[in-house]
Amino acid sequence: MKLNYRVILRKEKEGGYTVMVPSLPGCVTFGDTVEEAMEMARESIELYIESLKKHRDKIPEKERILEYHLTIETDG
Repeated sequence: MKLNYRVILRKEKEGGYTVMVPSLPGCVTFGDTVEEAMEMARESIELYIESLKKHRDKIPEKERILEYHLTIETDG
């Protein structure tokens, strides 16, 4: 079975990237480079799914997320 998950990378001030997988709550990892972050994301997703299977929980297949971008203007 092939599953696709959207991942979000956030560049950190201290360096590196935090990776979040919105469809898998709590599935968060980190990498020093984009390539490492994506490798870590793949590993985290695989371990997350392995845990779901072990506990006989449903594996999320489709995202139920709406994504919007808001622009907020501030003074200064």
